Amino acid sequence: MADLLLVLSIISIWVAVFQSILIMWGAVRFIFRQSSKDWDIPDSEKMEHFPRVTVMVPAHNEELVIAATAANILLLNYPKDKVQLIVIADNCSDGTAGRLKELKNKEVFRDRDFMIFERTGTGGKSGALNDALEYAKNEWICIFDADAAPERNALYFLIEKAMEEPDAYGAVFGRNKARNRGQNFLSKCINLELVTSQRIYHTGLWELFKLGTIPGTNFIVKTDLIREIGGWDTQAITEDTAISFEILTRGQLIALAPQAEAYQQEPEQLSVYLKQRERWAKGNFSVVIDNIHHLFNRSSWRIKLHVLYYVASYFWFMLAIIVSDTIFVVNLIYGVIALFKPGLAMPFQFADNLYVYLMIAWGLMYYLFVLQINLALATDIGQSTMQNFILSCISYFTYAQLFLLISLRAFYSMIVDKVTGRKTKWYKTQRFGG
Repeated sequence: MADLLLVLSIISIWVAVFQSILIMWGAVRFIFRQSSKDWDIPDSEKMEHFPRVTVMVPAHNEELVIAATAANILLLNYPKDKVQLIVIADNCSDGTAGRLKELKNKEVFRDRDFMIFERTGTGGKSGALNDALEYAKNEWICIFDADAAPERNALYFLIEKAMEEPDAYGAVFGRNKARNRGQNFLSKCINLELVTSQRIYHTGLWELFKLGTIPGTNFIVKTDLIREIGGWDTQAITEDTAISFEILTRGQLIALAPQAEAYQQEPEQLSVYLKQRERWAKGNFSVVIDNIHHLFNRSSWRIKLHVLYYVASYFWFMLAIIVSDTIFVVNLIYGVIALFKPGLAMPFQFADNLYVYLMIAWGLMYYLFVLQINLALATDIGQSTMQNFILSCISYFTYAQLFLLISLRAFYSMIVDKVTGRKTKWYKTQRFGG
């Protein structure tokens, strides 16, 4: 039985290694293709053929950041008469609405289509977006979180990508970057994760399979499509992942616009980070379970592949790593004890060659982990530094191991919810000024 567990773990790790190599190959192809392009960005006056966009920003007690976010959106390089801005002050008990009113009264913004929607409904972020959807009057909807700082041409790049294949692309998403990436060890590690996921995994999956997933911010979606879906799912913890599957089931693609960048705040405290990531993991677990049926029906190959990718990432590979790490750590502890108590038997005993295969698999997985991060950093100006290289080497043994704890806690919490009927309490990531 012990040998079987180890063999299954080794096979699983090798499959994960193969997946990483495949996606990294796709990312390299994408990077070389993009590097050969010349971008001639027009001024807003030359975008008269571009569609109208409704930008929606859900904001719950966001007085520290909301004025700066709204101002950044209103100053985007996009025709002013083609942007409707709706900021939802969602059940706020602070000065969010007041900050927005001060901004709206400024001379430079008085003639803009700028709505401050003071809402008292339920449903969290999804409920806020659904209520604001009733006031959206344009062809596309763009979502930014309250802490977003979109780059001046972000909306242009999102729409420009959508216009490449307007019938095929139901949504388009950009890249999100950590604006406080150098604050402390945690924020530096989050930055490595963001850069790697968006410059390797997002680009690789799009290049190879035309697969994309809507993030929580910095994306556009067709207004008619989101209304056809019925809006955002108020029961979903990760409403972005849930709606991504809804878009794919309707035969629409979610395209990547890598030049559309926005900066966002990331947690600087471990307690805040753990709450945020546990919510995300729990939500993605639920979405995977809700969509597992696509593997057994007549859904398209792209949806099946999307489900398989999530199943592998959140269930299969995670379980294999937990099993192999447990075996390694337990035997290591017993090995240390055996130094003082000769003859103590190891709890997990295997054929010698299985240990060799496991160590090779672990070594290759670690090498690819570091390689992916540094390949991603090399494509982002100013990020390929010696400090980040060293951090990438040690983050596997520190930051990356948090995902095991987070996944276990999230899975347990989800099971308790299913068994007891407990409702998940919405947790909003804490903000800070600056």
